[in-house]
Amino acid sequence: MARKIVLSFALAIFMVCASGVVVATSLSAMRSSTLENVNSLRVKELVSNMLGSVIQQENALRGYAMLGRAELLDEYKVNQDVFAKAAKEFDERVKLPDQRERFAKLTAEVKDLNDRRFAELITLAGAPETRARAQEISGQKQLPVVRAVVAELLTRQDEVIAERRAEQASMATIANVALWGGVALTALAALLMGWLLIRTIAAPLRDLTDATTTLAQGGEAKVPFRERADELGDIAGAVEQFRMAAVNRAEADARLAAEQQIVTTSLRDGLSALTTGDLTASIDAEFPGAYVELKTNFNAALASLRGLIGSVAESTRAIRTGSSEITQASEDLARRTEANAASLEETSAAVTQMDTRLKATAAAAGRTVERADGAIATVTSGRSVADEAVQAMTRVSDSAKGIDSVIEGLDKIAFQTRVLAMNAAVEAGRAGEAGRGFAVVADLVSALAMRAEEEAGRARDQLTATQTDIGAAVEMVQKVDAALLDISGDVSEVHTLLGDIAADNQAQSTAITEISAAIGAMDHSTQQNAAMVEQTAAAARNLTGEVSALTEQADKFEIGDSKSRRAGYSSRGRAALMAA
Repeated sequence: MARKIVLSFALAIFMVCASGVVVATSLSAMRSSTLENVNSLRVKELVSNMLGSVIQQENALRGYAMLGRAELLDEYKVNQDVFAKAAKEFDERVKLPDQRERFAKLTAEVKDLNDRRFAELITLAGAPETRARAQEISGQKQLPVVRAVVAELLTRQDEVIAERRAEQASMATIANVALWGGVALTALAALLMGWLLIRTIAAPLRDLTDATTTLAQGGEAKVPFRERADELGDIAGAVEQFRMAAVNRAEADARLAAEQQIVTTSLRDGLSALTTGDLTASIDAEFPGAYVELKTNFNAALASLRGLIGSVAESTRAIRTGSSEITQASEDLARRTEANAASLEETSAAVTQMDTRLKATAAAAGRTVERADGAIATVTSGRSVADEAVQAMTRVSDSAKGIDSVIEGLDKIAFQTRVLAMNAAVEAGRAGEAGRGFAVVADLVSALAMRAEEEAGRARDQLTATQTDIGAAVEMVQKVDAALLDISGDVSEVHTLLGDIAADNQAQSTAITEISAAIGAMDHSTQQNAAMVEQTAAAARNLTGEVSALTEQADKFEIGDSKSRRAGYSSRGRAALMAA
């Protein structure tokens, strides 16, 4: 194809160059002829100038002979110079032999005129006695030969000019014929070349372009001209390779679409089951090599989520059991606190009675000494009551310590519950959209654990205040016991110190009053402890209810036979909680 194009353009260029050479040759000849014609015209002008200068010389000498004026001689000499210059240029320009012969004849005649006749005329005109002769001679014709030679020169020069013009016309005709002939031949060659190019290149390229367009649009087409050995055959071969590549790519796309259909269908089924809470719907279909890791990761994530949900369910059951135990312990503590309150009430009544007896003893001390023995017995009885009060206070203190241990246990359980809820929230976040509901449950458990921690803190604060009050009460009872001991020692001296006994009895009566007030305060604190224990029990019951609700939410997930995994997760969760 490239050779055809090169040959076609080479032919066109050759024809253009040939036509150009002919035209250039004709134009060069015309230019030479034009220059020669210009030279001929200049020669003709020089001939006329030479004739004019000779005539001017004759006229100047005629005037000099008539008038005798010297400036006319100067004009004569100037015209001699004009003739000499014209003759010199004529000699340089004229190459024709016959014209040069005529020119030689003209110059010889002019020289003879100047040397002989014009010189004689000047001599005669210069003397007055011969001026008449000079005038006579000047009136004669001096230039017949010069005029005849100039006429011959001009005639011949006109012939040369005519020949040059005819030659120019001929060259112009040749140039026009060559130019238009070259244009016609070039146009014909261009048409022929265009027809050949269209038939051998453009039409096959159009067919090949149509086939390529059809293939590019996804259609089927036969690629033509593959058997050609030129560039068009190479292009057709490349298009055929493109067609084969497109066919192979379409087959590969079909296989890839089928593989992706398997993957998307399996993932859709697995995710649909996951949205309904079924954590046993793992992917069993065979995935292509590029998607095997996706299948493995999905099944691993599903197994991890299944184990996590099982662990959460197991943990919520354990929390529910612990909260039930806490509720039972709180109720037992409430009952014991109520019993302590009843004991304090009895102690208060006993102290009141002791106060009454001390006052009676003080009143009777002045009337009778015989009642001293009775007073000693009464004091002994009072000490027994005081000992019982101290023991009761000790029991209340021990019970308060037990309550503190229970509250500490509640606090630990609440903290462990919060840690478990945080772990569950993290796993729910990893599960993504499928773990959103479980994340809500984890948030509820975390909030419930925080409430339990707050209630346990409040109970601990109240219990600390109660223990402080109980310590003060024990100290007061011990003081009562010491006072009764003093009374017991003093009664032995009642016979001698009866007056002092009355004063001491009054002081003892005041102390007993204070003890009664302290015991009343202890009773009030015990009542408050009972109320707080009741609140703790209510909080524990609420915790049990919330944990039950959480268990129900966790049981909604279908995890299949995963007890061993739940046990593993549960043991690891408990270990993490204990470590925390």
